[in-house]
Amino acid sequence: SMKMLKGREGVRVDIIDRLPTPFGLVRSGVAPDHPETKIVVNQFSRVAANPRCSFFGNVTLGSDLSLSELRKTYDVVVLAYGAESDRSFGIPGEDLRGIHSAREFVWWYNGHPDMCNLAPDLTNTDSAVVLGQGNVALDVARILLRCTTELASTDIADYALDALRSSTIRKVYLVGRRGPVQAACTAKELREILGLKNVNVYIKEADLATSPADKEEMRNSRIKRRVYELLSKAATVHQENNDNDRKELHFVFFRKPTKFLPSEDGSTVGAMELEKTLLKDDGATGKQVAVGTGEFEELKCGIVLKSIGYKSLPIEGLSFDKYRGVVPNLRGRVLSSESETATVEPGLYVVGWLKRGPTGIVATNLHCAEETVDSILEDDRKGLFTDPSGPKRQGRRGLLEILEQKNARYVPFDGWEKIDTKEKADGELKNKPREKITRWNELLEAAREG
Repeated sequence: SMKMLKGREGVRVDIIDRLPTPFGLVRSGVAPDHPETKIVVNQFSRVAANPRCSFFGNVTLGSDLSLSELRKTYDVVVLAYGAESDRSFGIPGEDLRGIHSAREFVWWYNGHPDMCNLAPDLTNTDSAVVLGQGNVALDVARILLRCTTELASTDIADYALDALRSSTIRKVYLVGRRGPVQAACTAKELREILGLKNVNVYIKEADLATSPADKEEMRNSRIKRRVYELLSKAATVHQENNDNDRKELHFVFFRKPTKFLPSEDGSTVGAMELEKTLLKDDGATGKQVAVGTGEFEELKCGIVLKSIGYKSLPIEGLSFDKYRGVVPNLRGRVLSSESETATVEPGLYVVGWLKRGPTGIVATNLHCAEETVDSILEDDRKGLFTDPSGPKRQGRRGLLEILEQKNARYVPFDGWEKIDTKEKADGELKNKPREKITRWNELLEAAREG
């Protein structure tokens, strides 16, 4: 938005969001103990204060508003709704109680209104398994292991803090199909979890052996080198076992989940069946892939968090590559299909995870958004939006009309500011940056008050 407002005189930008609160991933994705990552919010608030920019919260694309209605109303429509679903394993027992996606768990502790009733049971077990070893996996493991007095001064949801205070989880297993060289996390996040106080870290010495292919991967990637060095160093640290109060973080490499096994009650997860793997070169991509060895083992646990990737969802009237979970596009310009003969959809653009797939950090997304904005400005210079014989787009006035017809009660930016003010005031009483309002009806109530 900021780049659009700067890049073109007279352009007006309306931001439409499914939630009554702006900032998407920064509010519901970034971990509560990473406040420095949330600073980008200030930039967004400056944009929203621009009279040429408006916010329409609590408006859902597909039900309150169709894509075709939007395209008839605006010269340019940019889709940035990201990934709100999860990849699954498709293995037996995946629907047992106690199995959640990491996204659901993250939304839960971050007070996302869709997940405030998740109520994960953190008291029936001492062991949690996290499937995956990327930054999101590290986030959920860290929240489970971090001392709750440290979490108490963050903007974590109050019900999540209560649940973590009474949690009986002492051991967290981070399970990856490949080895330490292929772990998908970044060094900064890894360093942080390895440095948690009162946590012993366990890594099998044998898992740190590297093949020529591993060494090659490390030569080509500074991040992989750093991650491997940190894990190697952590493996050799002498553990203080005499202290009963210490929790445990286990890195489990070369293991592929094959089954979720029920506990005695038959309906809750009680263990993971894992197959040992080896790395083989995948001829096509040159990547090393994990292949099963036919050797199995069980890992007991009472809760499982799956962190194997998010997935974007298609909407009516939009071409979608189901396999990659992205909208086919050319530098952000949406294409009519995945085929070679696809044409550009006029006035329709895409950014973020919907454009590239669910990878990368906030900075990656900013860079990718700039590419899309460049495409829009280039199309504008070519006169694509100013065809004198074409229909005159109504913009904001047209949007308000559609919302009124459908009796959709949107939350404007000053409605969000009321929510914001109340959250900060409630937080101040508890020495937190804010106390998030986590229920739909309470958010809408707060937005209307005053």
